[in-house]
Amino acid sequence: MLWSHEPGGRGGSSGGRGDQRKEHCNFSISDRLCFAILYSRPKSASNVHYFSIDNELEYENFYADFGPLNLAMVYRYCCKINKKLKSITMLRKKIVHFTGSDQRKQANAAFLVGCYMVIYLGRTPEEAYRILIFGETSYIPFRDAAYGSCNFYITLLDCFHAVKKAMQYGFLNFNSFNLDEYEHYEKAENGDLNWIIPDRFIAFCGPHSRARLESGYHQHSPETYIQYFKNHNVTTIIRLNKRMYDAKRFTDAGFDHHDLFFADGSTP
Repeated sequence: MLWSHEPGGRGGSSGGRGDQRKEHCNFSISDRLCFAILYSRPKSASNVHYFSIDNELEYENFYADFGPLNLAMVYRYCCKINKKLKSITMLRKKIVHFTGSDQRKQANAAFLVGCYMVIYLGRTPEEAYRILIFGETSYIPFRDAAYGSCNFYITLLDCFHAVKKAMQYGFLNFNSFNLDEYEHYEKAENGDLNWIIPDRFIAFCGPHSRARLESGYHQHSPETYIQYFKNHNVTTIIRLNKRMYDAKRFTDAGFDHHDLFFADGSTP
């Protein structure tokens, strides 16, 4: 369900010329939860509570990329929603998550509320997506972390399908999600590690010949990762980028090591 107000009209569509951009778009997510795109900051009232995460959960970009937000932020968002819905002081209030005019933040906000629908409300990816695009609302797609133009985009629907599949295969379970560990190891200074498939497949920042801080970026030696890998039963290292370290430093520690170089932005 959507309610909109446009310039030059009292609701619905405007017949006038000029800016046809919708000033307000409200989407009903559940009986008490709503998502809104607003071009002016709203004020909470006795029967409605507004909140925004636009400046709270923010994506750290490399170049022209802007999202989607990581799993820790999805987890924090879902916890925030559940806490608000269960709050005694808000039991009689509508909870409205609103975002502003920044299209990148609109996409990330819609991503979060869509993930909540899939994870906690049992909506299919298509159902969640249809709610968010009702009334011809659109969102800019996510792009890769590279310079220049992008020739491959990821839509909100793609993201919702990924979350649903991760849940189906047990890759994602917020009942056992370790927020502290995730946020610690995903930082560059702590190794830039992320489990793609829990206990089976991990991605990490390519090591260098020695550990150092180079132009503000943390570079790690192979030895930085060895003990963590052993503790988590990692057996094989696959290097995807150019040779910045001697593979013997991993093989001497008991790991298999393979090279699978591919051009940045292409398919391995």
